[in-house]
Amino acid sequence: MKNQKDSGHFETPEALRHDLRTLAEDARGLVDATAEIADEKVALARRRLADALEVGQHQYENVRRRVAASARAADRTVREHPYETLAVVLVTGTLLGLLLSRRS
Repeated sequence: MKNQKDSGHFETPEALRHDLRTLAEDARGLVDATAEIADEKVALARRRLADALEVGQHQYENVRRRVAASARAADRTVREHPYETLAVVLVTGTLLGLLLSRRS
């Protein structure tokens, strides 16, 4: 199965997460596999890659926490104001439909 469409966009968020996880695992494997190489350039590249992986992991965790908090807030808002939410969705959908129908 191909993970990218011809347009360059990922098909699903799960495919993107899988690809990023695979990339991180491969990068960690590369760092581990080159541990015995004493060349200064390789050592520098290993440190930079290890640092980038650590930063990426922290950023991923921060984004994951913020997305989860936003989803909880949205769920709470919808539960507390179901009719208002429905009205906003209806108006937004109608406007988008009108705008898209004009483009065709």
